[in-house]
Amino acid sequence: MTSFIIASFIAEMAVIVADGLATYPTASRLPMKPSLFDSVRRVASRAAGHPVTRRIVKVPLREKIVITTAIALTVSLAIVIPTPPTEAEVLAEYIHDNAQSMSVSSTAAVSDVTRGTYGATPGIATLAAGGTNRDWAQLVLLSGGWPQTEDNITVIMRWMRQENGTDNWWNRNNPLNNGFGSGGGGGTGNYDNLVIAAQKAAEALGKLSGYKGIVAALSTGTTPTASIESAIWNSNWASGHYANGGHWSYAEVPVVKSPAGTWG
Repeated sequence: MTSFIIASFIAEMAVIVADGLATYPTASRLPMKPSLFDSVRRVASRAAGHPVTRRIVKVPLREKIVITTAIALTVSLAIVIPTPPTEAEVLAEYIHDNAQSMSVSSTAAVSDVTRGTYGATPGIATLAAGGTNRDWAQLVLLSGGWPQTEDNITVIMRWMRQENGTDNWWNRNNPLNNGFGSGGGGGTGNYDNLVIAAQKAAEALGKLSGYKGIVAALSTGTTPTASIESAIWNSNWASGHYANGGHWSYAEVPVVKSPAGTWG
């Protein structure tokens, strides 16, 4: 747009100049008022019998067009419109104008930084997708808000084996034979799926006063397996108290996956 305006201006100026050249007087260079020198010269010329003449040069229209075009082209070529800077040039200029620096003393002390650690625990969907007895033990801990340590997981898996065995640990979707919310007295009820069963087991442990020792042992995350198991035997979860550990197996519990559909 700017280039168009400049070109139009140049063209109009060229027309004005060409018109001026077409009728330019030969006796003077500019249409100025006669100076004192001109007046004296005229008087002297008339006295000498030489009249002053002014010739008007007429330029044909075609030549006026040629002159106009030549002047317009010459002036427009002489004007160089700068190209806009590239993104790289703009960035380089910004960096140059906003450069920053930092000075560090050679005597500055260097200290070691202790960084914290972080971890992640699987959620309900992940554990349900796994579908094993180990996953269910972890889901009980997750539902109760207790640490999912190896000792805690091991004890719950042993507990599940004592209640329902290993090969059928999902029996009635009630791995710990929990009577809380299952609709069956003495732990003979069932749940709609294993997710609900884990949540009800954690809820029973947390709400019923007879299981405070189990909750306290699971909550620390550092309680050894023997202490957790002792808390289970001493609770009223099982009327026989697992013979105070006499009916308790310490063999490694195999990881077994439950049938499809048991997790909901």
